[in-house]
Amino acid sequence: MDLQTLTYIVVGATFALYIGIAIWARAKTTGDFYVAGKGVNPVLNGMATAADWMSAASFISMAGLIAFYGYGGAVFLMGWTGGYVLLAMLLAPYLRKYGKYTVPEFIGDRYYGRSARILAVICLIIASITYVIGQMKGIGVAFSRFLETEYDTGLYIGMGIVFIYAVMGGMKGITYTQIAQYCVLIFAYTVPAVFISMHLTGNPIPQIGLGSKMADGSGLFLLDKLDATLKDLGFGTYTENVRLILLCHIMSCVRGAMWLSLTHCFIKVFYDDLAKF
Repeated sequence: MDLQTLTYIVVGATFALYIGIAIWARAKTTGDFYVAGKGVNPVLNGMATAADWMSAASFISMAGLIAFYGYGGAVFLMGWTGGYVLLAMLLAPYLRKYGKYTVPEFIGDRYYGRSARILAVICLIIASITYVIGQMKGIGVAFSRFLETEYDTGLYIGMGIVFIYAVMGGMKGITYTQIAQYCVLIFAYTVPAVFISMHLTGNPIPQIGLGSKMADGSGLFLLDKLDATLKDLGFGTYTENVRLILLCHIMSCVRGAMWLSLTHCFIKVFYDDLAKF
């Protein structure tokens, strides 16, 4: 069996698993469809939220931005991660307490006007479409690479899979599917990092290995080796300081605030009872 055939089998089995989970956990009520019945275990809900974060934007675009900009690319990582803190502290608890499922509902009731609700809907549609375009681009690129197909074909396959388990399962099906995706993603992230760190530095902990010396006896630190390699490729270095620190902080805050407009993230606070605290 060649590598490409094995790839098709593994990917096909994974997709079958996702669709099977969506069918098993399909929505049976309106509450199941919109807020997963508010009965998701907090730990499982956290896994689903993490899978949301580890999307094409993070898996492909974030890695590329940090590699290209070097140390300055950290503003993207800090901003997106900080957005969850803002969401958890400033928006989600009050939206849940108010008893509404969406921001337009809340704004429409809070400001006593249909116009305010329509404006909120328009803003969310613009933000969501912009975000989805990037995600679909990532799906097409990823599928076309490892399935060795045309970009359009990979995009349609990915869209079809998402459409099936989103429509059939609603947010409940999506949540349990994302839990399975989290297990796959965290394995795909962690295991290679451990073995690469062990191979390069002799240390199985990647975070420590990043600041350790190379195992080849050269005496160079791994970070110095990475910086030299990135410079040769025309990218920014990881350890080079950024002159405009204030600008980096401002950009991080802006990206954190931008995260609040992503409906698929803040809707997850409705999934379990502990979120109200």
